[in-house]
Amino acid sequence: MKVTPEITEVLLSFAKEKKVYLEGNILKILKAEEGDTKFQKYLDICKEKDTTSRRKRLEVTKQVQKQNKDLVTKQKENDSLMEELQSALEEAKNAEWEADKLRQEAEKGKEQALEDLELVQKKTQFELIGKIVTVALWVILGVGLITTLLFAFTLVTGEENPILESTWSNLFGILLTNSFSIIGTIMGVKYATEKDN
Repeated sequence: MKVTPEITEVLLSFAKEKKVYLEGNILKILKAEEGDTKFQKYLDICKEKDTTSRRKRLEVTKQVQKQNKDLVTKQKENDSLMEELQSALEEAKNAEWEADKLRQEAEKGKEQALEDLELVQKKTQFELIGKIVTVALWVILGVGLITTLLFAFTLVTGEENPILESTWSNLFGILLTNSFSIIGTIMGVKYATEKDN
């Protein structure tokens, strides 16, 4: 397609003054008049600039596509990492839950062991108290029996022994007082341990 001289002048003036050149597919159909070297040179410059511009746009497009591809790859990696992180968090929560459960079971076991220990201690204390009471009663009975036999022997023989008489009466008073003291102490200990519980 040939261009009129007026349009040619306008295009050349735009190129000279404003550095604006034609681009695109229109350059394929425009032709200069024979002998119009000025417009032919303009068309050659336009085609060169169009080729350069297209090459730059193509490079930018390729760069954008490469960046998009990299972004897609990075997004996939991020998604994978997020899934792994979520899985790790869930495992950590499960582990913490298990640890809490084990801690509670350990505390229950400790409480049970303390209760068992306290029960064994009380049982041992009561057994010890029972043995003390039994031995004390045997001692009281033995001393009382021996003193009574000695006092009866002096009565049968007819000999008066004021020391034995006073010992006999004092001994029974002391034994009676001590037996009540032992029983009171035992009852006090029993009452104190029951009150603590």
